[in-house]
Amino acid sequence: MSTSAEGRKPDENLTPVRWGVLGASQFALKVSLRGMKRGPLTQLAALASRDIGKARAAAQSLGIPRAYGSYDELLDDPEIDAIYNPLPNHLHVKWTARAARAGKHVLCEKPIALSAKDAAALVDVQHETGKLIAEAFMIRNHPQWQQARDWVRSGRIGDLVSVQTAFSYFNRDATNIRNRKEVGGGALYDIGCYAVNTSRFLFGREPVRAMALIERDPEFGTDRLTSGLLDYGGAHLTFTCSTQAVAYQRVNALGTRGRIEIEIPFNAPADQPCRIFLDDGSTLDCSSARVSSFPIVDQYHLQSEAFSRAIRAGGPVENPIEVAVRNMRVIDALFRSAESGRWEKI
Repeated sequence: MSTSAEGRKPDENLTPVRWGVLGASQFALKVSLRGMKRGPLTQLAALASRDIGKARAAAQSLGIPRAYGSYDELLDDPEIDAIYNPLPNHLHVKWTARAARAGKHVLCEKPIALSAKDAAALVDVQHETGKLIAEAFMIRNHPQWQQARDWVRSGRIGDLVSVQTAFSYFNRDATNIRNRKEVGGGALYDIGCYAVNTSRFLFGREPVRAMALIERDPEFGTDRLTSGLLDYGGAHLTFTCSTQAVAYQRVNALGTRGRIEIEIPFNAPADQPCRIFLDDGSTLDCSSARVSSFPIVDQYHLQSEAFSRAIRAGGPVENPIEVAVRNMRVIDALFRSAESGRWEKI
């Protein structure tokens, strides 16, 4: 990062953003908040749960100074500048809208809604309130994805013609929120959304139609195996996601003159370097691939710092609400296709 004339980094002149957290989910406590609290511009100031005891325990575990026994109490706190919303999927739109109308900027976990129509309502809320609203696809802040996109844009692999994505884990716990259909569980909402988002990120345009095949769990009703195909106009995304398959994730981007492989594309570890591969295809055993390693980073730290910087200094926001709506349009089309058995326009 460049420094100012006085020799100080620009961020040192910015006041930290005071964040409030809605809920005390295990994902937030164990993963995202631990990264967020590392950022000098991100000050975790308060956490709310519907159970004050749970709120206090969660806040204490992360060194968050204030705990509230209701979400409204947090939104009424005049010292809070921004809200992080990792609530269950079906609560994202409601509490993101309420937070923005309470005068807070909002970073909401994915998927930001359960339909494009509901997501679009948040565009109106952003215009009404003037507050920033973004969907938390943290991977867009990771340098491995930014490098991959730069290679695509610069023509290092020729013309990008295909993105192939696999993302899966095994979870048959009936009490787990990912297996509850009524709150937005299932593979496509939880992890298939990454395939959609990152293919749009790499292609730099929107797909025109979608096709999907879904296998539903007979007990939960959620999609436990979803495979999809997106038509980008002469180029494709093909993907498979599953909540009941061996844990695995990988992305391959195939061009006319080379390919990019991202080894750990989504759950990039915060304690070890990440690697991506650039291959000209001259050998079939991949020995021709050049390896690029990236310094250890926490993508949740990078995400919250970028959002805090946008609040304090202006500038673009990664995955703003308008981009989030377009992701939901694709997901809607995939669900429609699984029902109709045919291509669906986006």
